[in-house]
Amino acid sequence: MDQFSIEHLRPRLNDGLAAMGIELDATARERLLALIGLLIKWNKAYNLTAVRDPLEMVPRHLLDSLSLLPDLQGETVLDVGTGAGFPGLPLAIARPETAFTLLDSALKRTRFVRQAALELGLENVEVVQSRIEDYRPARRFDTVTCRAFSSLGAFVEAAGGLVAPGGRLVAMKGRYPQEELADCPPEWRLQSARPVRVPGLDAERHQLILARVQED
Repeated sequence: MDQFSIEHLRPRLNDGLAAMGIELDATARERLLALIGLLIKWNKAYNLTAVRDPLEMVPRHLLDSLSLLPDLQGETVLDVGTGAGFPGLPLAIARPETAFTLLDSALKRTRFVRQAALELGLENVEVVQSRIEDYRPARRFDTVTCRAFSSLGAFVEAAGGLVAPGGRLVAMKGRYPQEELADCPPEWRLQSARPVRVPGLDAERHQLILARVQED
């Protein structure tokens, strides 16, 4: 994407951030726009996202990811099934003081995410190619999140063991998943749920935070 086209996205990003009450410095905003530029370039060859319109990428990928900022806690975050790096990369741009691990099983996706982190200068990002069931990190995480897991119960089953004592699972969902909550393991409880409005995204969104009933 050329510079003129990138500049065309700037008002949409700035207006969206303002509407969501998210304050980011100039460096972070430039990195977010550069991320979209990289995604467009790589998407032509690797089909990383079904979203083709750059203007739609701003709400669907950047703003939607950043809606998770109020729900992060602690110094370490794991993004399960990060895909093309969402929500992990925008969150890492917004929170440079936090260490992010972005996990995905697909080589083409992790290759892009690793290159994007390198080109954007994100020293707080580690990229891991692995299935969640096979992942054995050296330590557990304060926050574990996902945006596109099959079901809430499956996410908790697969990722619950990666949450540090006192940590949380954060699931990004569309409609409020009442039936999925009933299928969650009994050792986990719903701590909070909040509806989210993403400017430019005409879809129902909810963030769900789950915590262990009994800590380790």
